[in-house]
Amino acid sequence: MKHRIHLFSIFFCSSLAKAMTMTSSSSSTVVKDKPFGAWESPITSQSITAGSVRLGGLTIHDKTLYWLEGRPQEGGRQVLCTDAGDVLPKDSNARTRVHEYGGAALTMAKDSVYFSEFATQRLCCCSLTGGDNDKKVEPVTPDGNRYRFADGVYDETTNQIFCVREDHLEDGKATPQEVVNEVVSVKLDGSMEMKVLATGNDFYAAPRLSPDGAKLAYITWNHPNMPWDATELRVVNLASTSSSSTASHTLLAGSDKDTSIMQPKWHPQTGDLYYISDQSGFYNIYRAFGFEKSVKVDETESILPMEVDFGGAAPGWGLGQQGFTFLADGRLISQYKNKDGESVLLVADVPKENTSDSSKVATNLVEFGTKDGLPMQFGGIVVDSSATTDPSSPEAQDVYFLGGSPSTPSSIYKWNLAAKGPAEILKKSSTLSFADTVISVPQQVEFPTTLGKAYGYYYPPKNGDYQCTTESAPPLLVKAHGGPTVSIYS
Repeated sequence: MKHRIHLFSIFFCSSLAKAMTMTSSSSSTVVKDKPFGAWESPITSQSITAGSVRLGGLTIHDKTLYWLEGRPQEGGRQVLCTDAGDVLPKDSNARTRVHEYGGAALTMAKDSVYFSEFATQRLCCCSLTGGDNDKKVEPVTPDGNRYRFADGVYDETTNQIFCVREDHLEDGKATPQEVVNEVVSVKLDGSMEMKVLATGNDFYAAPRLSPDGAKLAYITWNHPNMPWDATELRVVNLASTSSSSTASHTLLAGSDKDTSIMQPKWHPQTGDLYYISDQSGFYNIYRAFGFEKSVKVDETESILPMEVDFGGAAPGWGLGQQGFTFLADGRLISQYKNKDGESVLLVADVPKENTSDSSKVATNLVEFGTKDGLPMQFGGIVVDSSATTDPSSPEAQDVYFLGGSPSTPSSIYKWNLAAKGPAEILKKSSTLSFADTVISVPQQVEFPTTLGKAYGYYYPPKNGDYQCTTESAPPLLVKAHGGPTVSIYS
């Protein structure tokens, strides 16, 4: 059985401890003696959501950092933002329903952004420049409820987007068995022309264009498998392959039909294809090589063989996830969670030549953590590795990510690999703040199960205004997520 149990985090807290970690301590110095379950908390779900947004979808385009905000106060609308404000008009909602869980609803292209409009699921274009009154949203795919789009990549040379398309038939009322997933290209010249590039399997994800624009890698799998069960990594040569049948495309990994492969990404300089695989029992990073020659099935190598997962948070649950990337100087940068529940940033040199020399694994590994100014937990790392970025410039060392801690809400951070120091918070998901006297800092615990060791967080009750002398222990509330790849975080 594949290693999975370390991903099953179980969350412990006393019956009101979680709420009381956000309770504002009064100015009174009198400590009240009450049973644990009777400690008062003024915090309500309404007060929390009123001042909160959901942050995600970080990306860097043309030297600018963009992100998505999910706003409960606007009906859950997903808004593309920069530090200068909203990018999309007020009536736009960048959200896709591909695979129902969605994800990766945006594709950046020159001076425009292409996004899935939630109301119609059509792929639309909006300028990145100009004020709200000047912006128009123009559909680039046909009208109707038939298609949904996600996980796109833009090709400037051919002026088209490669993406996942979900076909719900002409009336948009296809049953789950009738829905067709494919990888397609969408022309952006106004013709709304689409071409199927990969078809024949039940699901597709992560179409990724090679640096030379000649090859397209993608992930695919079939029911009843889920993406964390068994997938395939395939590559199609766009110039020489006329068939859209997935079976005719080069199979690089997943031939055993029992390995989960995700998150393909081309190295911008060497042209090697990297991806994560749970072949070893952990989601390690692998490298496929020899694209200038004939590539054999599974002719790949693990460049970071470690007993940790590099897939990021909840790999496989949504489109667009990426647990690793490359800096402008070609180094790999990734993140994993250690046994203390803290995130670790890892930077390493990777092979610079496109060869099959199996001894050329990652070297010069350097790790960073809280002692270097990083938050307790973080992920979703993005960097500027575009061709116009000078690898020797200070900006090339900037790293952006989502992170937080028990006392800090989920936030967008900026941190410099060379300067180090405390990471700078650029945007917080919540304006609420509370005194340390009411913040319960989690303690990691571990315990045996029938499938191996499992981990969890214990939140002891904490409130500076209260104590309990009448009970030996607080009531215990246990919250568990059954997985299979999601874990609790503090």
